[in-house]
Amino acid sequence: MKKYSSITCALTVAFIGLILIGCETTQSGAASAPPPNSGHVFIYRVANFGTDLSLVVSVDGKDVGSFSEGRNYSDYLPAGQHVLVARVDPNRTGVQPGRKTLNVKAGQTYVYTAAWSGGGEKLTLVLGQ
Repeated sequence: MKKYSSITCALTVAFIGLILIGCETTQSGAASAPPPNSGHVFIYRVANFGTDLSLVVSVDGKDVGSFSEGRNYSDYLPAGQHVLVARVDPNRTGVQPGRKTLNVKAGQTYVYTAAWSGGGEKLTLVLGQ
């Protein structure tokens, strides 16, 4: 019985060691700096957006992500004018996308919320406070 207990203990210790090695992470020690001459843009998806709907975000005509429940857009954009578009997917009812033209200034942060307006007929991008 003692031999069985020793083997079980050794295997348990080895298993825990493998788990700890697999969970090891590396940290750079400091957060990476934002790109030079850029601004930070956030687009939050409202809580009542819809559980089976995705928020698709486009910047300057290029899709940059599809965000499901609990996920939001966050990225740095170069200084200058950009067009942000938020649309719903799947768009079963012909909902109009939300659109904003933004003049990004270096070092600034811009916060928007993608929300429904017009009884759910339109998606809007509302500038946060």
